Amino acid sequence: MNPKAFYAMSYGVYIVSTWDNGRPTGCTANCAAQITASPATVMVSINKDNYTNKCIADCGHFSISILAENSDPSIIGTFGFRSGKDFDKFSSVPYAVKDALPVITDSCAYIACKVINTMDSPTHTVFLGEVIGADVLSGNPPMTYAYYHNVVKGKTAKNAPTYIAEETPKDKYVCSVCGHIYSGNIPFEELPESWICPICGQPKAVFKKS
Repeated sequence: MNPKAFYAMSYGVYIVSTWDNGRPTGCTANCAAQITASPATVMVSINKDNYTNKCIADCGHFSISILAENSDPSIIGTFGFRSGKDFDKFSSVPYAVKDALPVITDSCAYIACKVINTMDSPTHTVFLGEVIGADVLSGNPPMTYAYYHNVVKGKTAKNAPTYIAEETPKDKYVCSVCGHIYSGNIPFEELPESWICPICGQPKAVFKKS
């Protein structure tokens, strides 16, 4: 089996949000789709190791913020490579409450849902949601999974259903949090200490030489 065949499938980049006892939390996801038009229903696939999985099950509702090509890429890292169990992901990311759910404002659209069913797999829970609200927030094109990898040069979290381990090139500096490989024109050693990872926002100190 050639796992790269899965790259040909169409994916987006989303922030799936919910409430954790009144506190907003969420995670990055790339597996979401509309299932039916009438009634409008959508699905999201969330890894069981993600704290968001438990929160969606407890809350019974979730929102999908659809990121745009010009959305700040650090949002993906913030929600994709840290756990909401011990970190407030929304503390540095602007959001609004729409249809009673937290929604990332730096996105092109959102969909709010009530959980009506689930499907279990060994590693993920597929939440089926009845749409209770949706709106377009900007006219910017949505970010695709391919755009994220080819243009943003982002990495996939290990909990994502599309994760495929990649071999790290030698003599490169790699973020130990999100796996981003530094490829800038300035030698890594000459970057200021205030420099941060463009994907997950972590400081220069977390980068390791491969």
